Amino acid sequence: MPESPYEFTAGNTPDAPRSDLPDLLAALAADLRAVDYTLDGVANLLGESAYTALNRDQTIPALLAAERAVRRDEGAKALAAVVRLWLLAEPQPKETLNAALPGIRAEGLVALGLVEPVPGTALLAARADLRPYGWDANEDGSGGAELWVASDLAAHQQEGVLRHDHVLGIGQASTTLVQTTFRRHTNRALDLGTGCGIQAFHLLHHCEHVTATDISERALAFTRFNILLNAQPLGVDPDRLEDRVSLRLGSLLEPVAGEEFGLVVSNPPFVITPRSPGEDAAEQFTYRDGGLPGDDIVAALVAGLPAVLAEGGTAQMLGNWEVAAGTDWQERPQSWVVPGVDAWFIQRELVSPEQYAETWLRDASESRDRDHYRDAYAAYLEDFESRNVAGIGFGMVLLRRPAGSGQGFSRFEEISYPIEQPIGPHLGAALERQDWLAANSIGDAHLLVADDVTEERHQRPGAEHPGVILLRQGAGLRRTNLLSTELAGFVSACDGDLTAGQIAGALEALLGGEDGFDAGTFRSGLLAEAANLVRDGFLIPAGQ
Repeated sequence: MPESPYEFTAGNTPDAPRSDLPDLLAALAADLRAVDYTLDGVANLLGESAYTALNRDQTIPALLAAERAVRRDEGAKALAAVVRLWLLAEPQPKETLNAALPGIRAEGLVALGLVEPVPGTALLAARADLRPYGWDANEDGSGGAELWVASDLAAHQQEGVLRHDHVLGIGQASTTLVQTTFRRHTNRALDLGTGCGIQAFHLLHHCEHVTATDISERALAFTRFNILLNAQPLGVDPDRLEDRVSLRLGSLLEPVAGEEFGLVVSNPPFVITPRSPGEDAAEQFTYRDGGLPGDDIVAALVAGLPAVLAEGGTAQMLGNWEVAAGTDWQERPQSWVVPGVDAWFIQRELVSPEQYAETWLRDASESRDRDHYRDAYAAYLEDFESRNVAGIGFGMVLLRRPAGSGQGFSRFEEISYPIEQPIGPHLGAALERQDWLAANSIGDAHLLVADDVTEERHQRPGAEHPGVILLRQGAGLRRTNLLSTELAGFVSACDGDLTAGQIAGALEALLGGEDGFDAGTFRSGLLAEAANLVRDGFLIPAGQ
């Protein structure tokens, strides 16, 4: 693969961990593995309650739990020191770190840029967050990983406002995208806006080559460090990184123009923040602010991503969109979709301008200075008011470049209740059902009720028939569908023996004697409703 002019290969970027010292990286990985600095190791050290509190960014319970663990068992001292250093941002004595991490020692940690001396003391403080990360193996034992991820210290680990080129660690949005992505093998994948590299790690487990882009040099430096630190579990040869990974420095799709990918994932800097005249990029938080007004960055990606998709390729991303007063939420997203492209938007949340401002000011610790908080809050509200924005939506976006010359389908729905996670496999199955419906006649299909589907009937005491009949999904998007009596009868007959057309014909014969009954309209309407139940996964074709 020819080298791109956007290729990022620097191993020594200012204010980022160094990735050009392979011996030290290998020693660090060996030491972390030996001390059991893993998700399970940390959870066992701290106990369930303190570990859960730590996941809420509450460090005091974890600090107390680590102290108790050492008092109970001197053997826990090494892991406790590592946890205190990186997860709790508590400076540690040099001698303690030398004992805990004997392969790399304190000098090696300083050389990598992971710690720094505390002036006037014998203590070393974390310069970066370094924490365990991983995922479980598949049922056949394949696909699992135990990794470590470096990023900038989070707001709860340091004082003051975050630096504007802050490199975000493992957050709720990144894990949401991980859960949303349906995993399939492809030769080339793109992680657009990689940050510290979370999405790239997962892509490397089911894709041959991953291109990861970002507008931030520091973000790419962290990603490079993380991939090389975890080279073995990620299946990467440190001496031939380019065989599996290409890091690109540039904005949006610019670094990959003219290329095609089978899968694109993106957790872009979608946060809508007020712009001011003459504002410099250095004044923006690069991990979340796209530098464009309103929701233009999401609009640009929705419109532009199909150009880098291979035929049949998919793109999955998260995003915000503005909802103008008096409009439906889907109006703006619908206007972004390129004709002929499959598009599926699922809005998960809708908040007011005030709620939105509070969330993101708190995210960057901008609420710590009352005067700054007041001015920044006012700027948010004025910015939204200038565009008549009444609400801001957040959700998941799935785009696909159809194989062949299909017309493309568009689906916009709001699902704010809890859904099954990971949802990615269910989204992939939904696309397969969409393709099956496009290629097959529903009337000729033998249908079955999906295993997770239950029926619920409600009727008043003494009533002859139920007033409400509901189908509920226990898995996936956990939809609920209100059924007519006729459709309920159709579903109850879907045991795979008769075709959908035969079942519709039987119901037609049963009801055909009623006045005003239109057999053609009844049959077409019933089969259309059956197709919708297949599309949503309530019914499935026999044999699939």
